[in-house]
Amino acid sequence: MSKKQTAVVICPGRGTYNKEELGYLSRFHSDKTEIISVIDNYRKSQKQPLISELDGQASYQLRKHTAGENASAIIYGCALADYHSIDLDKYDIVAVTGNSMGWYIALAVASALNPENSIELINTMGSMMSNGVIGGQLIYPIVDENWVINHNTHQSVMAKMAEVNQVQENEVYLSINLGGYLVFGGNKAGLKALEQSLPLVQDRYPMNLFNHAAFHTPLMDDISKQAKSMLSADKFTAPKIPLIDGLGNIWQPYSTDTKKLYDYTLDTQVTKMYDFSKAVEVALKEFAPDKLIILGPGATLGGSVAQNLIKHQWLEMNTKSDFISQQKEDPFVLAMGLAEQRKLVV
Repeated sequence: MSKKQTAVVICPGRGTYNKEELGYLSRFHSDKTEIISVIDNYRKSQKQPLISELDGQASYQLRKHTAGENASAIIYGCALADYHSIDLDKYDIVAVTGNSMGWYIALAVASALNPENSIELINTMGSMMSNGVIGGQLIYPIVDENWVINHNTHQSVMAKMAEVNQVQENEVYLSINLGGYLVFGGNKAGLKALEQSLPLVQDRYPMNLFNHAAFHTPLMDDISKQAKSMLSADKFTAPKIPLIDGLGNIWQPYSTDTKKLYDYTLDTQVTKMYDFSKAVEVALKEFAPDKLIILGPGATLGGSVAQNLIKHQWLEMNTKSDFISQQKEDPFVLAMGLAEQRKLVV
């Protein structure tokens, strides 16, 4: 039998269940009844549509499927079921990380929360905006066509943000450091001013993220307080697999202070920038895995992960074309949302 390969698992964030992903659960996970029923039973108790029903709808409805209270639960269900499909005779999972909402999924995957507490956390945080979204998010690239980060672009975009914030009514923050992209969170006035001040690139950026709130910014202070009043610290346990958070810290199975993990989850990462790039860097440099496995649904995180590999010249990848040829020859990144790569994982 061939030797196991080491892998770091990456959990997806909010923007990963799109029109193309409709039916993902039923396509790949009709056998995962236990995982899905825990989620659906909780949703039923909250009088919310079941994820099996949302996933099984005949057509994708933007408002319905991207609403926080629905998107977060369905993405979690798909990702957790994907995690339980990984061939553990082939891969030794050495660490888990995630992007933004993917942090909550990472907690579930690493067993820092049991299945019932995981869906409670994810559903509670996802439903916080059901009475109206606080602020918004906007995404903007800082890479060139070779996926190399342009430091001048980065500096000039950050200077524009500082300029926008000089006006009293504007409030904009860096929300997620996402490889070759920066995600900003802020109030409507601030985001509008930032959007108007940034040059249009690729005919699509700056792009407002539909139905997204100003996550990972101080605008979420009240949400953080509310979450802490609704969810207790005793639900958290030490992870069974090392967890890499959005500051690049590693939470180890035998040394995790669960109260600090609770505070990080419901305070720090809710109100402060999520540095996904740092999390990927730590995954690479501290664990040097043979593979990075990105859980589905969707595969939108692949680009951001690739841009981080290029940034650190990992496996001698210096440009987008280096990454593409590496992926053709011996893929380092395995996105379970892509059929070809999925086959290598399950």
